[in-house]
Amino acid sequence: MKFSANSMLARLCAAFIFSVFFANLASAAGNLDDLLEQTRKARDAETKLNQEREAKFLSDHNKQAALMTDAKNALAEQKARSASLQSGFDANEKKLAEMQQQLDARAGNLGEMFGVVRQVANDFSSTVTNSMISAQFPGRAEFVTKLAQSKALPSMSDLERFWFEMQREMTESGKISKYDTQIITPAGTIGSGTVVRIGPFSATSRGDYLSYLPSQEKLAIMARQPGSKFRSPAKSVEGLTQGYTEGVVDPTRGILLTIYAQRPNIIERIKKGESVGYVIILVGAIGFILAVYQLLFLVRVRADVKNQLNFLNDPVKDNPLGRVLATFKGDKEQAEDTPEVIELRISEAVLKEVPRLERYQSFLRLCVAAGPLLGLIGTVIGMILTFQSITESGSSDPKLMAAGISQAMIATVLGLSIAIPLLFMNAWLTSLSKAVVQVLDEQSAGLLAQRLEAKGNA
Repeated sequence: MKFSANSMLARLCAAFIFSVFFANLASAAGNLDDLLEQTRKARDAETKLNQEREAKFLSDHNKQAALMTDAKNALAEQKARSASLQSGFDANEKKLAEMQQQLDARAGNLGEMFGVVRQVANDFSSTVTNSMISAQFPGRAEFVTKLAQSKALPSMSDLERFWFEMQREMTESGKISKYDTQIITPAGTIGSGTVVRIGPFSATSRGDYLSYLPSQEKLAIMARQPGSKFRSPAKSVEGLTQGYTEGVVDPTRGILLTIYAQRPNIIERIKKGESVGYVIILVGAIGFILAVYQLLFLVRVRADVKNQLNFLNDPVKDNPLGRVLATFKGDKEQAEDTPEVIELRISEAVLKEVPRLERYQSFLRLCVAAGPLLGLIGTVIGMILTFQSITESGSSDPKLMAAGISQAMIATVLGLSIAIPLLFMNAWLTSLSKAVVQVLDEQSAGLLAQRLEAKGNA
């Protein structure tokens, strides 16, 4: 019985296992059908996509073939056009060579003439480039320079213009032109003004001399102007409407005028004399002031003395002669004096007047002697500076030596400049004072003779 129960259990287990197996097998069969259906659908979709791709490829292939055909046709057309152009180019080159040969043959001696034209233009270019006339007619210098540097045959219009520019240069060189134009100021700014130009020699505006700047083809006011000796004629020329007037013409076309403008004026020359020069000028100024003061005094005294000579019996004490005459007029005690006493009294009266008449003359003589000596001191100092510059530079460059030599020469000139005028003024003052003293001596001697004669008669 026990065996039978186990067998039944085994059978039941086997039946259960087989049932489960068949159940799984049925489920798996259902999944395989679905998988087969999905595979079939995927294959159909891929086949359809491949067919579409193939159709598109065939369509694009046809288009590419059409484009290739068009490109080949265009290439063939361009090759044909290139061959045509090359043929035309070769024909033109051949024709140009033939025409050049014809031109050279027909030119003949014109080539030599054009060479002469370029040579003349080269010579004329320097003139027109630096000419003030180009400021009034800009562009002409560039044209002439271009013509001189050109290697091609100039045209008839170029030849005609070149002839015109040469003719205009000659014509304007003999004219005085007045026109409005732009002017460069010393500060570098551009202004406007009226310019009066005397040929190619000089140009002025409002009394200021102008220089020509070839790079800008404009006139510029000279940074340093010449003195009034030159500026006054410039103003006269600017204000002239008709007739003749004095003017300044620089034959070097501004070079000499520029050099003259660089000359130092009196103030600058005095500054180059430095301290010695100032001392010389101070001494000279003091001497000149005293000399002028004494000169005016002597002139007035001389006039008063001459006036007093007409009224000897009526002495006035505002002049030396009147004071000398008044010494013996109306004094009764002097009538008893001896001739020696009278003479001494007269000499005393005259001697009282002499110092005022001869004052400052000794100082002027001292200034006359001291002027050249002070100038000599400045000369020595200038030469010391000159030798020092030579020692420092190791060369005798005139530009380095100019400062010391200039100081030396200026000091010498200043010393002589005060000595010579003061020498003449002192001589003049001496002659005036001696003339007055001589009148006093004459009148005092006459007065003494008159007294002695009156005393003898008594």
